[in-house]
Amino acid sequence: MAETTLADEKALLRRRALVAARASAAAYGEEGGLRVAKAFLGAIPLPHGAVVSGYAPMKSEIDPGPLLTRLSRSGHSIALPFVEAADRPLRLKRWLPGEKLTAGQFGTRQPAHDAEDLTPDILIVPLVAFDSEGYRLGRGGGFYDRTIEELKARGPVLTVGLGFSAQNILRVPREPHDQRLDWIVTEEGALSCAP
Repeated sequence: MAETTLADEKALLRRRALVAARASAAAYGEEGGLRVAKAFLGAIPLPHGAVVSGYAPMKSEIDPGPLLTRLSRSGHSIALPFVEAADRPLRLKRWLPGEKLTAGQFGTRQPAHDAEDLTPDILIVPLVAFDSEGYRLGRGGGFYDRTIEELKARGPVLTVGLGFSAQNILRVPREPHDQRLDWIVTEEGALSCAP
């Protein structure tokens, strides 16, 4: 019998967590995004005029739209990811809630190629699964790990994962490149993952 690899373990956990995410997305609908916005705004420190990078949700990912709209109305600059290439960090481009998004690689929706690049003070990250220590499983492309590593090399950035509480698992398998998040926010509240 073949030995189970770390990649196999992550793939299995990813499949299970996506089932939980789909069930939560169906159960909460738009309410999930509203609840996560309230939890985020009640817990995350937001410097005046901070640049916040969010994401355009794919499939069953919790929708950060209500949060990004509130942040924009409060004077924060908003950015969304732009996929440049499969092995590169994400570029984070200025976006205003309501602006049209273009089709990107891997089924993503992203700002226009000529939108201004921004460096975020706060990076909001979608989750497939997460644990209480701030480690996450994404969709497997490594985009956010590369992006977080690059941003931290340039200066401080607060990283916040958004997901449904049902995506919480006991322990995410870790590899050397996996980046730990500072906060996890779900429809049930916010968890500080500072060591």
